[in-house]
Amino acid sequence: MQHEEAGYHIPVLLERSIELLVSDSEGVYVDGTLGGGGHSRYMLRQLGENSRVFGFDQDDDAIQHAQLLFQGERRMTVVHSNVVHLTDVLNKYDIPEIDGLLLDLGVSSHQIDVPQRGFSFRFSGPLDMRMDREHTVTAADFLAHNSEEELAQVFFTYGEERHSRGIARAIVRARSVSAITETQQLVDIIAGVTPMKHRSKTLARIFQALRIAVNDELHVLEQTLDQAVDRLRIGGRLVVISYHSLEDRIVKRFLRHEARDCVCPPKSPICQCEKVSRIRIITSKHTEADENEIRRNPRARSARLRCGEKIHA
Repeated sequence: MQHEEAGYHIPVLLERSIELLVSDSEGVYVDGTLGGGGHSRYMLRQLGENSRVFGFDQDDDAIQHAQLLFQGERRMTVVHSNVVHLTDVLNKYDIPEIDGLLLDLGVSSHQIDVPQRGFSFRFSGPLDMRMDREHTVTAADFLAHNSEEELAQVFFTYGEERHSRGIARAIVRARSVSAITETQQLVDIIAGVTPMKHRSKTLARIFQALRIAVNDELHVLEQTLDQAVDRLRIGGRLVVISYHSLEDRIVKRFLRHEARDCVCPPKSPICQCEKVSRIRIITSKHTEADENEIRRNPRARSARLRCGEKIHA
């Protein structure tokens, strides 16, 4: 299938994600990571005339793209905001509950492929990495102002990089000579202290870790999941597509926690937490892209989709 928005970003697991998401063709849905608009565009084709879709994105490039893509589409509301502000935005529009929320996490193809955004080690450009360019802290600022220990912790925790300490040490040494402001500078520093054999993977992990830290992605995800379940109507669904183990682990644990009736210690004689299960897990095992999709879009290879349905207020 060819998508008009493919020049900006090819949507991953498109048909399956919307099939799982849409339970009421006249419902209210949220695309929490609008990006190139591919998921929302396909979603609208499945929805009725009285439906409504709110598309969130903090990236001004994505917002400009979406405003053109959805021009004249009365069912679509484009929201220039991080989805972590979901509750406030829905309150603003007097939307008490929603029928579904989709999150397609990570970085878009457009963000990766534009050198000026600084997300990719493959291109020379400024070390920016901000998804919301109104935020003041760039990746260059992050490298300049954090200690060696703090940098190593970020690289190890968010990048799962075993050379984290050596890379952090090299960065601190290099920045004492001159500011690290360009992607190529960082690539050269990493190349100087890591084996050639695994260098591409190391570069990918360090750039991922920096991006997550600069945009506070994991904390945003945790806060968004909580708000999403609070706002879902009974029978509404949460669909999340993640691209690395840190995100997927958060989503999996969240769904499992919400699916449990009691979280008291196992040896407690009676339940004191009074917790009730709010979610039924739809995808007992995560869904992955098939080989045909991966051939069309190699970035789909790492995608993991999970879905839960709200069963209790």
